[in-house]
Amino acid sequence: MSIRSGGGFDVAGMQAQIAELETKALDASIWNDPASAQGMMRQLAELKDQVELWNGLAQRVRDGLELLELAEAEDDSDTALAVAADADALLAEVDRLEFQLALSGPHDRGGAILSIHAGAGGTEAQDWAEMLLRMYLRWAEDHRYKTALTDRTDGEEAGIKSATVEIEGEWAYGYLGSERGVHRLVRISPFDSSARRHTSFALVEVLPLLDDDIDVEINPEDVQMDVFRAGSAGGQHMQKNSTAVRLTHLPSGLVVICQNERSQTQNRQSAMRVLRGKLYDLELQKREEQKARLKGKHVEMGWGNQIRSYVLQPYQMVKDLRTEYEVGNPQSVLDGNLDGFMEAWMKERVGEEEDA
Repeated sequence: MSIRSGGGFDVAGMQAQIAELETKALDASIWNDPASAQGMMRQLAELKDQVELWNGLAQRVRDGLELLELAEAEDDSDTALAVAADADALLAEVDRLEFQLALSGPHDRGGAILSIHAGAGGTEAQDWAEMLLRMYLRWAEDHRYKTALTDRTDGEEAGIKSATVEIEGEWAYGYLGSERGVHRLVRISPFDSSARRHTSFALVEVLPLLDDDIDVEINPEDVQMDVFRAGSAGGQHMQKNSTAVRLTHLPSGLVVICQNERSQTQNRQSAMRVLRGKLYDLELQKREEQKARLKGKHVEMGWGNQIRSYVLQPYQMVKDLRTEYEVGNPQSVLDGNLDGFMEAWMKERVGEEEDA
């Protein structure tokens, strides 16, 4: 196995970064800014983990080659078969790590804030939004990610109007970046007495769950805070105290609501995390749109960006419109089996970057 350099897994480059960061860590003055120092130490630990991982894989290759030479010299077929099995496992591990290396964004390795918004269409769209919420919670559970529902607004009859979930775990933001956009459902409506086919839409937003050391400037005077009583649809189970928080960022018009925590302070902290992520993502989108314009490529964000269709009737299929990847078992996808779509999207991204 050769450890690639350049855009891939450049161990020598990582080791140079480690040496540079270790030199900086010797300077006690870095702790004058604790948040920045902690971020640097976290980066150092991640780089060391990556170098150890790739060096370990390279050592396994060397050990395997030596064993294979011995097996061939002694005509030991059992050992040769064991080496072949280990080689297959190594290739699978390298493939998995290559997908992670396709995630080159500064926050791809961290957690994510995922929001779902029902489109126009009342109960139909709201039920679809709740189906998507369940799908992502199942996906997160399968990957052993920690989830926290920070906001949920129920529909009048069924489903949800919107929901926001914090998903903590390594690479959560990188993987979930593939899900950003409009998701379309076609099915026979369970809410239509005439059993007609309906099309519903929901918007999925994915933001980075930023660490405290990531600097996002928010002028307190630019943020308007309103408080209200949290409760479910129709005012049921309404809390007696005003614990729910609505933050409005006046310059951008961004609005964030959090109401699932027990106290107003906790809801405000959650809302500020989401607002920081939204402002950061807004700046990233502006940069991406500018790059796309320079390349002559049209990019439309938000509701205009339909990415995937889930068809339950008259046939069964889930198809990603960006990569053409499709699955003939929608229920499996709705149960959280999304990795195939995510990996296809990553391959598409790598191809675009190589062509650029």
